[in-house]
Amino acid sequence: MTDILVVGSGAREHALGWKLGMSPKVGKVFHAPGNGGTANNVNIGVDEIEKLAKFATEQKCLTVVGPEVPLAAGIVNFFTSKGLEIFGPTKEAAQLESSKVWSKNFMKRNGIPTARFEVFDDREEAKKYAESVGYPLVVKADGLAAGKGVIVCDDLEGAVVAIDKIMNEKNFGNAGSKIILEERIDGIEASYIAISDGETAYPMATSQDHKRILDGDKGPNTGGMGAYSPTPVISNEMAEVIQKNVIEKTIGAMKREGMQFKGFIYAGIMIKNDRPYVLEFNARMGDPECQPIMVRMESDLIDYITACIRGTLSSLPKISWSAKSAVCVVLAAKGYPESFPKDEEVLGLDVMQKESIVFHAGTRKVDGRILTSGGRVFGVTATGRTLQEAISNAYARAEKITWPSKYCRSDIGQKGLSYT
Repeated sequence: MTDILVVGSGAREHALGWKLGMSPKVGKVFHAPGNGGTANNVNIGVDEIEKLAKFATEQKCLTVVGPEVPLAAGIVNFFTSKGLEIFGPTKEAAQLESSKVWSKNFMKRNGIPTARFEVFDDREEAKKYAESVGYPLVVKADGLAAGKGVIVCDDLEGAVVAIDKIMNEKNFGNAGSKIILEERIDGIEASYIAISDGETAYPMATSQDHKRILDGDKGPNTGGMGAYSPTPVISNEMAEVIQKNVIEKTIGAMKREGMQFKGFIYAGIMIKNDRPYVLEFNARMGDPECQPIMVRMESDLIDYITACIRGTLSSLPKISWSAKSAVCVVLAAKGYPESFPKDEEVLGLDVMQKESIVFHAGTRKVDGRILTSGGRVFGVTATGRTLQEAISNAYARAEKITWPSKYCRSDIGQKGLSYT
């Protein structure tokens, strides 16, 4: 029996711990720091790497890292140097996410399909370039910005405002000291996630995220307001193209460049004219994509995580998935992704709904009560024989959960219905 330490406090980490805890090969699942819905919480922050390593050593845990911040800080390097088993990419490999500039240059030199781009560290030079191109732009902060460092612009005026927000007003802090101006590709966006041991990569189930705060994909980007799996946007044929031309090409190039990628690799894909383009890479499992993917996964996750750590993934069969659809509706605090209230009591969590599970994110437990503590508060996830049934089940459960500033989009999964 293997004990597990899951690093992180979001719904993604709750879902990973829930799935790992189902395995007969797994003993206790600890969460550091966890949230109001996770068990065996350890009061250690995700950036307290030495304390996390000490805990993993004492408890003899295999560690699974959820969020990007500790990966970018080198948690895998540190744990490995101490002889500890840990799942995730090294600091060097995590540059795929931690530096958008590094990632775009990596894609360019290795022939991985992505949009045209230029890099700037001077605001006036960036504005001059924006004025010189004849196509709409996306403005991206170089560093980590909790999924919010991307501004999609409709025109030159929007691009200039975005440049000022990032470089002058420092909306994303030091993450915006360098920016990318990238050609805006308008198409259909989807998430393609794989699991890799640095040599081999197996696809996870396809999914589609809903990043904007408002219905109809309006308003600012967020960390994600909901997701569903599988998505008809990625056909079997398209999945093969992405697997070969994006995932396997990336894993091979990373190895050639001396930094094997072990962990979940996430490609944010835009499909235009039947061609996939990489919008961004994440060096970890997506959130909220993780939630519907985990509830559909029939294989034992611990087998694949262990194989990735040890470099033996190719010895396992491909991952098995339920034929059902799954939908995750994110319940957020009104005001997210800007300022929002905290410490509001949540009611209705004990009201059950068929084929559903509530993954906690921004919550904490105080004297038996659940209080809100973050912008994204829950990932209400449900399955169904069809996508429509999964949507209905998820919203039926979501309606029963209440607190004063509760907010959610009402159209999660509708993209999939409109596509079919």
